[in-house]
Amino acid sequence: MADAKVIPFDDDRARERRGERREGGERRDGGDAEVRELPGAAREEAGPEWERRLAGGLAFLRRRLTGEYEVDDFGYDAELTEGVFLEALRPLYEKYFRVEVKGLEHVPAEGAALLVANHSGTLPLDGLMLQVALHDEHPAARRLRLLAADLVFRLPVVGELARKAGHTLACAEDAERLLTAGELVGVMPEGFKGLGKPFAERYKLQRFGRGGFVATALRAGAPIVPCAIVGAEEIYPMVGNARTLARLFNLPYFPVTPTFPWLGPLGALPLPTKWTIEFGEPLDTSGYPPAAAEDPMLVFNLTDQVRERIQHMLYEALVRRRSVFF
Repeated sequence: MADAKVIPFDDDRARERRGERREGGERRDGGDAEVRELPGAAREEAGPEWERRLAGGLAFLRRRLTGEYEVDDFGYDAELTEGVFLEALRPLYEKYFRVEVKGLEHVPAEGAALLVANHSGTLPLDGLMLQVALHDEHPAARRLRLLAADLVFRLPVVGELARKAGHTLACAEDAERLLTAGELVGVMPEGFKGLGKPFAERYKLQRFGRGGFVATALRAGAPIVPCAIVGAEEIYPMVGNARTLARLFNLPYFPVTPTFPWLGPLGALPLPTKWTIEFGEPLDTSGYPPAAAEDPMLVFNLTDQVRERIQHMLYEALVRRRSVFF
């Protein structure tokens, strides 16, 4: 199999070829997707749907085998992400979790921004649903570059797929490069502490670390957008942690839920909760000089401000929620 062509991750011409931008609020997917937008008779003349899908699939396979596709410096593969990963996640997003999105006007249509969200659910499905929400629901079809823990990239297969989907290591250098290039970067500062917290502590934010994400935003002059995700806490109610097994498999925790591991693979099926993703008003950092990132007191205060804002948004969303499942 031929190697893919590596392009700079901020190459606007490559983005234009892939059709990632929307014009007039409509998504442009490029290629065969434009045929699907044809109305009525024009669509009939273009041929049966199955023929077009087959042709598109064969063309995709040919490009994969010949290496005629592009990845950026971080390994992000836009064609694979949009044509395979996001397509696979959409049934979960639309039908299973029935995600409702609010406050999209707070996410900039272009340019750099750091999106900070709560983290929960035992498995990191919340980050994936967030990625779908911003690509499918935002008028500018923004792609989210998530910062992930090093454990993700140590896992076989998973690490490579994460790179292809646009995720990168949660370090200040990578985050700053992406922000400087005008990307939308996502971070979940609770990390494994939030992802693997007991069900009894649901929707109670864990510590946000040392505020490295705030320092990175200050250096890049990027706004910080708070995000609250409700619904993920209940997909795998974690009632216990098998620490011996966690140490055996070198994992931060080994979840015990009402269905896992008792029901085997069937116990890994998430509960069909109703999700809400809400974006809050951005915290503007453009008024601070880059040197402000070296002021530990300022960084601490801004970190605490972002954390309190997300916690408040979570409580408000929980008050409005009618049911976990509806």
